[in-house]
Amino acid sequence: MKNKKGGNKTKKQKNLVQVERKLELKDENEPQEYAQIKKMFGNSRFEVECFDGQTRLAHARGILKKKKVFVKLNDIVVVSLRDFQDNKCDIIYVYNQNEVKQLKKIGEIPNSVVENEHIDHEVDIGFDIEDTEESNHVSDTKEEINIDDI
Repeated sequence: MKNKKGGNKTKKQKNLVQVERKLELKDENEPQEYAQIKKMFGNSRFEVECFDGQTRLAHARGILKKKKVFVKLNDIVVVSLRDFQDNKCDIIYVYNQNEVKQLKKIGEIPNSVVENEHIDHEVDIGFDIEDTEESNHVSDTKEEINIDDI
């Protein structure tokens, strides 16, 4: 295949193969829960709504940062619950859209979960432009001021 786009990055990515990830479920032996991202605070902290009905403050673990896994609003994640703090947890895995569909099919998460497909964050802002004749008219009516009169 001939590279028609050019550039070093395109040439390096030519040989990369997409690896299909195996679906990872939560571990029943560990205190883990499925959750959905509701707010993003920055510094790898998120507000998540766990499917057990509780809202918790979640922190993305270092392994997610090293692998450069991006967490977006309304993503489905697996969180590890803390024994000593019930209102805090750690994000250990982020599901993509195909995996969320598989989880719904298996029955691991409810079907009412909103996916991240059709969310549009663009806001249209309109500006009213005033008549330019009116602004020109104001500049014509100004009187000249003589400094000697002051």
